[in-house]
Amino acid sequence: MGAGHTRRLHLRAHSPVHALPPHTKLAAVFAFVVVVVSTPREAVWAFALYAVLLGLVARAARVPAGFLLRRLLIEIPFVAFAVLMPFVAEGERVHVLGLSLSAGGLWGAWNVLAKGTLGVAASVLLTATTELRELLLGLQRLRLPPLLVQIASFMIRYGDVITDEMRRMRIARESRGFEARGVRHWGVLAKSAGALFIRSYERGERVHLAMASRGYAGSMPVIDEVTASRAQWSRALALPSAALVVCLLGWTL
Repeated sequence: MGAGHTRRLHLRAHSPVHALPPHTKLAAVFAFVVVVVSTPREAVWAFALYAVLLGLVARAARVPAGFLLRRLLIEIPFVAFAVLMPFVAEGERVHVLGLSLSAGGLWGAWNVLAKGTLGVAASVLLTATTELRELLLGLQRLRLPPLLVQIASFMIRYGDVITDEMRRMRIARESRGFEARGVRHWGVLAKSAGALFIRSYERGERVHLAMASRGYAGSMPVIDEVTASRAQWSRALALPSAALVVCLLGWTL
């Protein structure tokens, strides 16, 4: 299932974090993100401690720093938005390096950068230590609506199929001498996108008919039942529990 996605996101290793059941890690990451978002932005030291906690988890999971940092690049659009906030926000102005910036915008930019980076880092650690198939099993175990789990499952399963279809269509265009060099070629690209949509829709119809002929009635059978012991829940919830203590201190001090 989604071998290409697995190669890019999952890091094969043997560690205590990898061994935890997927639904415990999903619950732990969700609770950690909620705690981080609830932390007052003025408690700068709290976000530093959150980063230390994630660093300890990464070390326990044997996730290299380079692996983690490369995948943090996905938040570049949020970084660009945060950089613009001090320039466009209104309110009290402060001067930094000769620039007139909004004090509220600076705090807002810090808020987006700190909380966004920590949330993305926690998600990267989750996917690095949990295969996509296990994540879907974890979502099932947490009683997420079955329809949403099935949609995610098919999206992961057929994402690489659609990507390969796009690659074959591109090769076919280039073999006929086509190169997209300007606006006048957008019509050809739009027709290609339409053809890809039709092919994907028809493939979905064939897959649904094949599933219905094999007894599919709106829900996928549960083949692997994942369970977790009390000790495993305790280990998984150690991260959000420690973060909660930091958050409470941030509101108190």
